[in-house]
Amino acid sequence: MSSPWNLDRPGRKAARTGTHRAATLADTWNRLRPALKACGVTRVSDVTGLDLIGIPVATAYRPNARSLSVSQGKGLSREASRVSAAMEAVEHAHAEVIDRPLRLARPAELGTGALDPRRLPRTADGVLDDVTPLLWIDGADVRTGESKAVPYEAVSLDFTLPPALTGHGLSRDSNGLAGGNSALEALVHGLCELIERDAAALWDLRDGLAQAKARIDAATLTGPETVGLLERYDRAGVEVALFDITSDLGVPAVLCHIVEAEPDPFRPLPAATGLGCHPCPPIAVQRALTEAAQSRLITISGARDDVTRERYAQTTDIGGIEEFRDALRESLPYARPFEVPGADHELLGDDLDWLLDRLAAAGLGDVTAVDLTRPSLGIPVVKVLVPGLEGAGALTGEPTIPGPRARAFEGESDDA
Repeated sequence: MSSPWNLDRPGRKAARTGTHRAATLADTWNRLRPALKACGVTRVSDVTGLDLIGIPVATAYRPNARSLSVSQGKGLSREASRVSAAMEAVEHAHAEVIDRPLRLARPAELGTGALDPRRLPRTADGVLDDVTPLLWIDGADVRTGESKAVPYEAVSLDFTLPPALTGHGLSRDSNGLAGGNSALEALVHGLCELIERDAAALWDLRDGLAQAKARIDAATLTGPETVGLLERYDRAGVEVALFDITSDLGVPAVLCHIVEAEPDPFRPLPAATGLGCHPCPPIAVQRALTEAAQSRLITISGARDDVTRERYAQTTDIGGIEEFRDALRESLPYARPFEVPGADHELLGDDLDWLLDRLAAAGLGDVTAVDLTRPSLGIPVVKVLVPGLEGAGALTGEPTIPGPRARAFEGESDDA
């Protein structure tokens, strides 16, 4: 495989619990730690004890950030959550200050040498056409290494820029932004996140019965890591509802809702949601379970700068929490084993090839990544873009305009 990121290296996995990495957690932290100050991180804190669940969650703070100043991380251990939070903060810092050449051009002038911005996730704001000039940054096809221009607006997380530069309606988020011990690791993580978001957007379009029939029977899940996470929730009096949201791509994707079994009006705690996606099905489940705990702690800690007043108000809405809990309980009779085959490879390179093959089989073979790595820091960071995948749904942020996959999905539902 030819590429600008040395993807010919096989990428043997050194860490395989909670997520797959090219280096151990200790080595990953040792790689990250020297870069934290340069990325504006002032501290990485363990906030696990703010909740009763006990699933490790950490927070990284960047007071002068140009996007989110607070990043969260989760994992099966405190070491894993610390690495997760720090890596997210470093990723955001790379996307906020991009030291790469830019050019101003109309999409029609670039032709096939550029991604079609209208096939990327976008909102109803701004204008996207063939003649409106955009800023572009160079990316490369992940499989072939062929150069391809990418809209800078879809890559940059610098929210201090004027709307004239980034106000054309492209979705500006961190979906597909990933770092790692190697470019292979970062690309796999970025692709999994994009596929997860697409699956969640399609999940939003299912009716209530179809969603209920996708419930996973937690009692059939095995493996000490998964069972241990479920036991933590059970001891904390928190009900867990897992759903198989795997799309037509066949990449295992899981949704996890958590809610207090008996909400206490004198100590209201929020319901929360987590998502997980990975070629290896147990990892997808574990990522959803740990992210749900992280999401709950985001609200409890009160530190995230993107949590709205309305979201905090939901924390004390006992009636709404009980209604949500009861609705989840109604799906219990439909629970079934999680039987998505997925793949469990020894090499990150095989993971990447498998993901690219799944996308290509669905007509989504145009996979491009922008290398945001700062040589002085030595942490590979990429922004991956896959035109045609759906963007954020109601589960993952402000909904984007439905794309072809969402429209086709809605049409199939109507026909049914």
